[in-house]
Amino acid sequence: MKKISLSLVLLSTNFCGFAQENKAGTGTIEYISKELSKLINKDAKVEIIADGFQFTEGPLWVEKEKMLLVSDVPGNTVYKWTEAKGKEVYLKPGGYTDTAKRGGFMGPNGLILSRDGKLLICQHGDRRVAMMDAPLNAPVTKYVTVAGLYDGKKLNSPNDLFLAKNGDIYFTDPAYGFERGGRDPKKEITYQGVYKMDKAGKVTLLVDSIESPNGIAMMPDGKTLLVANSDNRKKFWYKYDVSANGTLTNGSVFFDASNEKAPGLCDGFKIDMNGNVYAAGPGGIWIFTKEARLIGKILLNGVSASNCALTPDGKTLYITANQYLLRVKMR
Repeated sequence: MKKISLSLVLLSTNFCGFAQENKAGTGTIEYISKELSKLINKDAKVEIIADGFQFTEGPLWVEKEKMLLVSDVPGNTVYKWTEAKGKEVYLKPGGYTDTAKRGGFMGPNGLILSRDGKLLICQHGDRRVAMMDAPLNAPVTKYVTVAGLYDGKKLNSPNDLFLAKNGDIYFTDPAYGFERGGRDPKKEITYQGVYKMDKAGKVTLLVDSIESPNGIAMMPDGKTLLVANSDNRKKFWYKYDVSANGTLTNGSVFFDASNEKAPGLCDGFKIDMNGNVYAAGPGGIWIFTKEARLIGKILLNGVSASNCALTPDGKTLYITANQYLLRVKMR
């Protein structure tokens, strides 16, 4: 593993305000509440485990293969990281498969596994949710469209997605994948939506009022859905009640970070088995209880967090941040 100095220092802070320096780290863990110490040990470190990406996103830990998959959005590549071999190309192209040259955020973004263990990819450039038509341990750039249209119109650029226990797929569809953003003439849908696709393949619009819907995930009980808004004016995480038929009601603000001055927006996030939320936001990773109480932050110096991934045992957190891939062994 290549070690890189970012001139960042990890401060492990006790609850009387005293900070102890740990020179081996690359960030600051802020213990706002004692509750955070139940999730992250006070001697935990933030490590850089890979670098050299253009812009990292969509991390997915695959327990069966003991590997982390991560998207490089402008690089149009899905990378694989393992403890033994580090960073390797997994899929290229990963999100834009046309031959016409283009720039911008054209590549892959959010990654999940389907119920039968297939890799599902939010493909910005191809404007669809796609499935890799190959085993996880033998990847090939052969894709099948899972969701590409709504009401006969091409999606904008699916960004992140979540698989519910009943098999429904929820996904966000902002305009980040267009070369000219929301004003791109290729844009066919006037809004940025949140959608649900059921097991039969029917795509249903759930929300059309969020400026820049981004990260998406559901609480473990399946009753509440959270959506991040990556908008500089409204730095919100929204919450919705999930109805019996999978639609959303009672939308409200889960947490408002609009007054936060640190760089970065509300972006991708993950929810652990107890409903704790690890969310990329201004300055780093914000950690909430399921009741939306902020209990701590993992602050990153000089880089902005875009997303994160948890291992099933809840002991390790992987963070994507600009050109880096970071890891926190929490317990």
